[in-house]
Amino acid sequence: MVSASTEQIADVRNFVGKHANQAGFTPEDVDDIRLAVDEAYTNVIKHAYNFDPSKLVNIKVQFNGQEFLITIADEGRSFNPDTYTEPNIKERIMLRKRGGVGVYLIHKLMDRVEYRKQGIQNEIVMSKKL
Repeated sequence: MVSASTEQIADVRNFVGKHANQAGFTPEDVDDIRLAVDEAYTNVIKHAYNFDPSKLVNIKVQFNGQEFLITIADEGRSFNPDTYTEPNIKERIMLRKRGGVGVYLIHKLMDRVEYRKQGIQNEIVMSKKL
């Protein structure tokens, strides 16, 4: 468990990166996993908890020899993937718009992404195959 604080981002990235590295991923894959986790964790901080560092986020990693799973769980405002619209990346770059591409990046960087809601708990489960 970590607090929902931007001060924890490096620790979360390093925790997940260390385990991905130990699982045998290439440095490029480790970087992709770290970036996806950074985006997902930042979305929890911003959108689920509205920058409230007193709230907690649970981060769990698992590796079964073939697939690396990262689960990020919170009890804040949930994300509804059914209402998500993929951003126009070229337009965002041309207009120099910041943000708004986290979900897009997560889906591009990881092999599988699932959103779950169980009671008051929200989970994003991201997986990368070795």
